[in-house]
Amino acid sequence: MFTVAALYHFTRFDDLPALQRPLADLCESKGIKGTLLLAHEGINGTVAGTRDAIDEMIAHIQAMPGCAGLEWKESTAQNMPFSRMKVRLKREIVTMGQPDIDPLARVGHYVDADDWNDLIQDPDVVVIDTRNDYEVAIGTFDGAIDPKTESFGQFPEWWQDNKDKFEGKKVAMFCTGGIRCEKSTNYLLGQGVEDVYHLKGGILKYLEEVKADDSLWKGSCFVFDGRVSVGHGLEEGPHELCYACRRPILPEDMQHPAYEEGVSCHQCIDEKSDADKARFRERQKQMALARKRGTKHFRM
Repeated sequence: MFTVAALYHFTRFDDLPALQRPLADLCESKGIKGTLLLAHEGINGTVAGTRDAIDEMIAHIQAMPGCAGLEWKESTAQNMPFSRMKVRLKREIVTMGQPDIDPLARVGHYVDADDWNDLIQDPDVVVIDTRNDYEVAIGTFDGAIDPKTESFGQFPEWWQDNKDKFEGKKVAMFCTGGIRCEKSTNYLLGQGVEDVYHLKGGILKYLEEVKADDSLWKGSCFVFDGRVSVGHGLEEGPHELCYACRRPILPEDMQHPAYEEGVSCHQCIDEKSDADKARFRERQKQMALARKRGTKHFRM
């Protein structure tokens, strides 16, 4: 059994390379796998490892500049959900592309999971899912608005195109773990929206704390690791991943005529060129050969 830790923290980092190497070395030495992103605005990522290894990594991060107040969410996985460990330096720890965004300055009102149902059932509240379209497709809150964005960077444009529809309303937003809402609520406040709220800890905290019988969540929650999705109690969901388009699919989708492992699924078969499919087939061939040799071939 592996412990999966999802974390983010906004703070001011100056010397990123000086933080990157010790963190990467610790994770590698303890067998931790996953991805951690470092930027001048903070840290973000999801990793998995043994209980002791995750505890040591968390303690290391808490000792980094401004990270004493780090919060994180934990779940478990039967199998290691990542193939390798990466500590990357980025411009943003979650990309929105708005240079004036500063979650350290102000964000929306945090709403605990236990209070979320009451808020989103208020007729004066509009509920917006800030995740990408393929995430929303497998699960969301009942009645939530799907902006149908392919990336978080498209959210500001969507808001500008639709903001008149929500005039005079309170706005409640949510995402997987909370990090996107730190930026989206800061953005809306900067646009003059007065009553902005977001789900503290995101969907993961809600699914962990709210009983299924009391839940307004419908479907599964997409996660960016080998589990692909989780449900109430953060139990692993039924989804697999199409490694051609990186979208979630169900086991029955693998019986669809359009499905070819690592090459296409019913969602992407018409999106990929013949050259793409040929390249994907070669990748699958190399993976099969690697398995026969008893070595690993990493998916890109």
